[in-house]
Order: sequence, then structure tokens, then C-alpha cells
Amino acid sequence: MSAVEKFSDEYWMQLAMEQAASAAGQGEIPVGAIIVSENQIIGAGYNAPISLHDPTAHAEIQAIRQACAQLENYRMPADAVLYVTLEPCTMCVGALVHSRISRVVYGAFEPKAGSLVSARKLFETGYYNHIFDFEQSALHAACSEQLSLFFKMRREQKKQQKLQEKALNDQG
Repeated sequence: MSAVEKFSDEYWMQLAMEQAASAAGQGEIPVGAIIVSENQIIGAGYNAPISLHDPTAHAEIQAIRQACAQLENYRMPADAVLYVTLEPCTMCVGALVHSRISRVVYGAFEPKAGSLVSARKLFETGYYNHIFDFEQSALHAACSEQLSLFFKMRREQKKQQKLQEKALNDQG
């Protein structure tokens, strides 16, 4: 990947992608998120619902929890930006609204559960008392590739497991 300007959206998204890589290393779907205020990371997280036995442990929620604990406040600073490698789901959009995030930069589209521009366009309903700005990252292709490679590897692992099980059954 080419060098990017420090503190640019691409710089922060690369750090979110590092969080996603940590998730993949634990067998979790590789989604990573960071929250930035005044050019400082105030929260970071990656998908961990499997390892934490918590369906709410999405990358965005993990980053929000960390930021709020650090700030000792349930609301974000006025300049807080979330960088996340995958378009947020409905739960995460709700948490972002409640935390008063100012802006979201997302990577890959999420055609099944994305709630900003894909499956649901929640802000078009007009029901929210806080609306944040959002846009897709210039690194969306790299974020998509990170997810695609993970799922390709997972399919290959399942295929190998089935072959091993078949070989054991054929021996028995």
C-alpha cells in the first residue's frame, strides 16, 4: 500500500484495518474500528462476538465502549470520527447515534446488514434526533479484499475439514 498522509482518512482507515486483522487472527470476522478526536485515537476495537460470547461485540461497539470509558462520558466529543472497515449494521448505527458521533468513514459495503447505504438507509426515515455525516473510504477496495480473503480461507478450511471427516468415515 502506498504511503498516505499522516492523519488523513486513509491513515486512520489503515489503522482500522489493523484492528480487523486482529479479529481475523482470532477467527472473528475481520472488522475493525477506531474513533479519533483531535488527531488522537480515543477508542479502538475489532469484532469479537464469538470470543466474548457477546452478540453486541461488534468492532464499532468495542471502540465506542473504549472511548466512553476513556472519556468518562457516554457522549463523544463534537469532532469524533469513527473509521470502520465495514458499513455499520442497525445496532451499530443506533449506538453511534446515541454516542453522538459526528462522522463515520466506512470501508466495504455490507449488502445484507448495512444500515447507512446498503440494505437499510436508516437516516432516510427521519426518526433520529442526531444524524452524523458518513462516507465511504478511499480504501474501500482494500477493506473488501480483507473480508473476501478471510471468507475464502474459511471456506477452504471447511472444505478440508469435510475431506478429513470423509476420509475418517471411509476408514471406519
